[in-house]
Amino acid sequence: MVKLNIFNMKRFLQTVNECGGPVHLLHSNGRKENINKAYGIQNALLQKYRENKGYLQLSLDVPAHKDYMRIVCFTIGDC
Repeated sequence: MVKLNIFNMKRFLQTVNECGGPVHLLHSNGRKENINKAYGIQNALLQKYRENKGYLQLSLDVPAHKDYMRIVCFTIGDC
């Protein structure tokens, strides 16, 4: 699991959609949703991001190591 603060939602979603496996969004009730190429869920996240004036905090579970590293590297490089 990784907790992220997203400031560049467009690039974040591009990174997620480049992943080969699932990228699970973790909800506070324990439910998981795969957001990889799930454009309806991504649009809802984008709306929340806009409502928060360009900021969104997410908890993700990324089972594939390569995909996990892709998302972590995006987060480190997105300053």
